[in-house]
Amino acid sequence: MASGLGGGLGSQRGEMLLNADVNVTSLVDVMLVLLIIFMITAPMMQGGVDVELPRAEARPLSPKEGMVVSVNRDGRIFVDQTPVSYNDFRVTFRSLVATRKPAGVYLQADTRVPYGQVVRVLAIIRGAGIQNVGLVAAEEESR
Repeated sequence: MASGLGGGLGSQRGEMLLNADVNVTSLVDVMLVLLIIFMITAPMMQGGVDVELPRAEARPLSPKEGMVVSVNRDGRIFVDQTPVSYNDFRVTFRSLVATRKPAGVYLQADTRVPYGQVVRVLAIIRGAGIQNVGLVAAEEESR
């Protein structure tokens, strides 16, 4: 009579035992949700220098490979998002090219930057031995 009143854990024959395995289904669901979030946000995380590019009718270049030199609306120079002064750019660009050996350089300048300042930056790039310089422009809107 005492055996039917209480007993310990697992003393009855039809009782199921505890399962200590990890629930993989919920783990996979969380992983897929995170993958979708990263796929959506990855293009937004590509930073850059805030430059309003001039519009051109020709097929515009897009900086994919190589080094990107940017001149923003304030006339500040950036080499791959790293700000440098004009004097530092003039002095160090040749050694930077010798170190990195880029296939080409993409120059992008804001539309409000004076033409003379863009030409000065372009002259430094050409003086460093870069023959392949691409001028980046935005696609012109059709009327």
